[in-house]
Amino acid sequence: MDANVACRAFFSPALRAIGAAWLSATLTPAAAQISYDSLSMFEERLAAEVGDVTFRLNGLLETPTMLDLDADRERDSEFIGNFDLTAGTQWPNRWRVRLTYLGQYATRSLLDGEVAEGYDENALLSVGGAWGTLLAGNVSGVVREQTRRLRGLGGHSLVFDDVLGRLSERSVGYVGRYGPWVMSTVVDEEDSFELGATFRRPLGNKDYRLTARYVESAYAPRDESVLFDTQAVVIGGEYIYGATLVDISLGHERLSSNGLGVDRSYLSSGIRTKRGAVGFFLEGHRGRIEGQDVTSATVGLEHDLARGLSATWGVHYADADVRVGGVRLMDSRETQFILSFLYGF
Repeated sequence: MDANVACRAFFSPALRAIGAAWLSATLTPAAAQISYDSLSMFEERLAAEVGDVTFRLNGLLETPTMLDLDADRERDSEFIGNFDLTAGTQWPNRWRVRLTYLGQYATRSLLDGEVAEGYDENALLSVGGAWGTLLAGNVSGVVREQTRRLRGLGGHSLVFDDVLGRLSERSVGYVGRYGPWVMSTVVDEEDSFELGATFRRPLGNKDYRLTARYVESAYAPRDESVLFDTQAVVIGGEYIYGATLVDISLGHERLSSNGLGVDRSYLSSGIRTKRGAVGFFLEGHRGRIEGQDVTSATVGLEHDLARGLSATWGVHYADADVRVGGVRLMDSRETQFILSFLYGF
């Protein structure tokens, strides 16, 4: 385990990608005659050695276009580019030391002509050996990345599929492997923490994975009217046979603030499979908060166009309007169609 775990935790589920204009100019009607090699200028890993230090660059570009099916067909589009630059070396005692810089540039264009853009950055340090890996920086998502259901394809991820409580960005963590077990923990500057355990082993021609996660953190609704202390337990299971994966996650969360107590329970599950260059995914979420229902679903397809280049399209549905004790905990009602092109290197 190393800093790459934390890198995956830093980037949002909607890792953003290549422009549609570039794609349409490249994929002509004579697509059958195109050399896919010409579409993969980063076929080999972008890495270089300077003395005893190895520098490596990874990146992912995406252009999702979102069509709101519930609001007079409102449409907007985005461009988001993510990259991480890592410098790593190994000390004489065989400890691995890595410093990683992560950046994300994003723009969003609306039909009314407005354009929003921004740049976000982060840095993290990891030191690892046979005893495991220590991490420092914005590593608050490490335990979740170790124990979560498989992340959605492209910009397609299941809404509400996590606990509400969040750790702050500045944090330290540990990840260690002990036989078939991977143990992980994170503590932030507010003394909130997460603990995780993952067991994975093949059995015959199938692969099984079991996970558990405990979270103590805080949650503030969108209007920030109140701050809840949260405690949550999440368990998950995963089954893989060939190119088909089925997984499930069960969670229970307790929110409390000034005498107000709220219980939330949920179940999330999904299936994805692939035949040749085409993949299919279907996910669903059903939750209940103090007798009020929370529902979401996503379904879609992914098509591999070339090495590192793919297109995904799908429909997302979310329905949650939860109020407890005068506090609006969740408010999201939408049905969207999303088309996204991605290029990773």
